[in-house]
Amino acid sequence: MFDVAVDLRRSSPYFGKWVGIELSAENKRQVWIPPGFAHGFVVTTQSADFLYKTTDYWFPEFERSLLWSDPALGIAWPITELPHLAPKDEAGRPLIEADTFA
Repeated sequence: MFDVAVDLRRSSPYFGKWVGIELSAENKRQVWIPPGFAHGFVVTTQSADFLYKTTDYWFPEFERSLLWSDPALGIAWPITELPHLAPKDEAGRPLIEADTFA
């Protein structure tokens, strides 16, 4: 899979910048996404097992989505066709409209 984090901290010199990393059973990599970042991923194989560890309980009413294809972000997703999106991801907002952090 290809895992992406986007800096949503307005005070950061990296605000709006992204980093992507390939995660696989072969490379055995893990990634920590700190508070203040958006997180998304695309599965690049037929299937994948994906486990999250979080710093707090999940409250779906506070969940929000960043538009995965926002040209302002320019994320280089390693895909050749449009991905299948969850409804919450289909409703993602561009960075200019996104909830951000100080």
